[in-house]
Amino acid sequence: MNTRTDLPPQSAVSALRVNGDRLWQSLMELAQIGATPKGGVCRLTLTDLDKQGRDLVLAWAREAGMTITIDKIGNGFMRRAGRNNALPPIMTGSHIDTQPTGGKFDGNYGVLAGLEVVRTLNDHGIQTEAPIEVAFWTNEEGSRFVPVMMGSGVFAKAFTLEHAYAATDTEGKSVKGELERIGYIGEQEPGDHPMGAYFETHIEQGPVLEDADVTIGVVQGVLGIRWFDCTVTGMEAHAGPTPMALRRDALQVATQLMQEVVACALRHAPHGRGTVGMVQVHPNSRNVIPGRVKFSIDLRNGSDAAVDQMADEVKAYAQKLAQDSGLSIQIEQVSSYPAQAFHSDCIDAVQRAAAQLGYSHMPVVSGAGHDAVYAARLAPTGMIFIPCKDGISHNEIEDAKPEHITAGANVLLHAMLERAGVAR
Repeated sequence: MNTRTDLPPQSAVSALRVNGDRLWQSLMELAQIGATPKGGVCRLTLTDLDKQGRDLVLAWAREAGMTITIDKIGNGFMRRAGRNNALPPIMTGSHIDTQPTGGKFDGNYGVLAGLEVVRTLNDHGIQTEAPIEVAFWTNEEGSRFVPVMMGSGVFAKAFTLEHAYAATDTEGKSVKGELERIGYIGEQEPGDHPMGAYFETHIEQGPVLEDADVTIGVVQGVLGIRWFDCTVTGMEAHAGPTPMALRRDALQVATQLMQEVVACALRHAPHGRGTVGMVQVHPNSRNVIPGRVKFSIDLRNGSDAAVDQMADEVKAYAQKLAQDSGLSIQIEQVSSYPAQAFHSDCIDAVQRAAAQLGYSHMPVVSGAGHDAVYAARLAPTGMIFIPCKDGISHNEIEDAKPEHITAGANVLLHAMLERAGVAR
């Protein structure tokens, strides 16, 4: 990188690039805390390993000259001062808790990419107009405590601190008790923390970018989700003596509805998703015609209107199927997560940065939830995706290329600089 002091200020800023080797080394060092034999990470939220991970990240932040704030749900905010500290900070971040069979990059990359942005600004003596902050949010994964995205959800007032505190794990240990035990229950009220804009860098956790051979995904938003339980009720009967025409086979009717879930998603391309992931057949005996089938329906799309239209179509199909077959079909909604579009200014900042840096890029959507969903309720928000190998995540073999890790952090650097401004 050219660091000549006689360069015009804007040219010097445009030439900024992160230290990809340093970022990669930090990721690998953090991954040693809770490392698994298969090369992944098991660092469940609010465990002793989570404390070690938090302590390491905060030590790095202090080495970079950042100040630390912890709020009452354990969210951590690492701040690099700006020229005008009255301005709300431009924030980035993610989480460092993992799934039981998690990988090195999910969440961790977003936090350490933010730290690398700060280190890079320090290296080149760049002062921003607004402060820059890097956040790690408590219990994004939800693998030990529910709800998922707990820290950012409490921060955004999606649910109360008391509700989060009362959550317990399988051993009956509470969130509040574990926060106190590991020393991460801070004094600041969640949400009493300004945010001028928020960016989150993440592996895609899907195969779209890799399939398209594109380096940067410019995330437009997060899909809305509707979960249903469906029960089809027929009549158990002996598989031998009962003629086909006289059967009330719940499984055969259920499979027709399962196929409609997939067909509905295909009709609502490109962002429609339809999945049947859980099936229970009663009595589940080789020579008995199934009398009852209960299964899950997962519908997703880019807007609430679109996903609700999908749900209406599936329900209408189920009603006609019940009339034609004479079997009872009951569909009950069990969960709903609204779609979240990201802010056009932040989307544009990500796209401009990718173009300026010469990286291939394309618009994408996120089919999974992220802390950015709740941040978007409070401030302009955007996300940056990079490819991950075979689209695999929540798995110990989760992997990403160093050059993609570096590219995403470079886009983050320049998108944040656009929002924070460079002090002259």
